[in-house]
Amino acid sequence: MCGGFFSLFVHFLFSFGLACIIFFLSYILVLRIADIEKLSAYECGFSPFETTHTNFEVRYFLVALLFILFDLEVSFLFPWVCWAFIMIFFRIL
Repeated sequence: MCGGFFSLFVHFLFSFGLACIIFFLSYILVLRIADIEKLSAYECGFSPFETTHTNFEVRYFLVALLFILFDLEVSFLFPWVCWAFIMIFFRIL
């Protein structure tokens, strides 16, 4: 029993170590050449009118969270409703 957990732990350590090595190597070996295109303000071609660090109202985030909640709820309930309709239609339920 412990042998299975030990091999799982070794696999986790190996995976974590490999991910860290790849991350740090990609950070070290990347070419950092700044040109005018990368340093420009926006892709649309004009500089911003005001600072981009403005506060958003909580209502926007609340609406987004509610949309995600009800969207997921519908996606989980739709197959169940279809299954229940089929069971009722064929008098199985």
